[in-house]
Amino acid sequence: MATRALIGARSRATFRLPASRFLSIGPISRFASTLVIAEHEGGSIKAPSLSAVEAAKSLDKDNSISMLLAGSGPSLQEAAAYAASCHPSVSKVLVADSDRFMHPLAEPWARLIQLVQQRENFSHIVAASGSFGKNILPRAAALLDVSPVTDVIEISESTKFVRPIYAGNALCTVRYTGAHPCMLTIRSTSFQAQPDSTDSKAHKAPISQVDLSTFEEDTIGKSQYVKLTSQESERPDLGNARIVVTGGRGLKSAENFKMLEKLAEKLGAAVGATRAAVDAGFVPNDLQVGQTGKIVAPELYLAFGVSGAIQHLAGMRDSKVIVAVNKDADAPIFQVADYGLVGDLFEVIPELLEKLPEKN
Repeated sequence: MATRALIGARSRATFRLPASRFLSIGPISRFASTLVIAEHEGGSIKAPSLSAVEAAKSLDKDNSISMLLAGSGPSLQEAAAYAASCHPSVSKVLVADSDRFMHPLAEPWARLIQLVQQRENFSHIVAASGSFGKNILPRAAALLDVSPVTDVIEISESTKFVRPIYAGNALCTVRYTGAHPCMLTIRSTSFQAQPDSTDSKAHKAPISQVDLSTFEEDTIGKSQYVKLTSQESERPDLGNARIVVTGGRGLKSAENFKMLEKLAEKLGAAVGATRAAVDAGFVPNDLQVGQTGKIVAPELYLAFGVSGAIQHLAGMRDSKVIVAVNKDADAPIFQVADYGLVGDLFEVIPELLEKLPEKN
């Protein structure tokens, strides 16, 4: 068994972000008011957005948290009703109902955030650090002329945050010294949303419609929604799965990845892959785990044929239990693993498949 340790020193550095040059609004107020940019699907709020609410709770004990949803149709109204009772800390739900927000394009969404901020004057705007938040928040920050703080993993004070740098090899503490609003993207795996309680379900925040009569969209669209493609699978979503089974270059071929998929089916797990496996064409890139892929933090992370590059570790280091199987005893993955087995994965996986019971 290998003891979990971080590769390299987890040094801390402190930086200050420059104040905005042009925005004339004064410094951040004593009492925080936060807008959470929420992503919804199928009438429900996605888990990373609930994690953003958890993060907003840490900004100030008297923080007033509003949640912004946009889109159109019955799905939006269902999501708004869900948002009103999904978390006891949500004090208001803002709904922007328009076909212009059907798809998460940065241009209309950023203009919407600018409009809402000009009316409500929030001290903080928070979004999850996924493809949704990373696409929208920087553009909104540019429109508001402020510097966003990205990929936050810890909130020390309302203006003091910790974020990873150098692929998670070091942590830096940054203090925001700019004007309203302080804009953040948070790593959802660091702010786990608590399960719904009876009190949470009894709580219902008021729902308000955003007045879009003065909404001004860019006359020249710089991006256009084409289509959404996704792979149909009965396996859980990689980003939210309790168990993740990941394969690396050591699997050698796409055909061998099917063996890993069988193991995932028996465990009720999601399948992940390293960048090397994706670049080699073994699996599609939506399965990539790592700095340039998905950030995961399952209860159990099984790594087969994964060497443990720094970029990959940045995407799974928060997993509760890490199990590694690799024939190279000096592979870096063993330095972060809770349990390590030096062995041939082509012998280990078939043995696991034979001894594990079928999933009910």
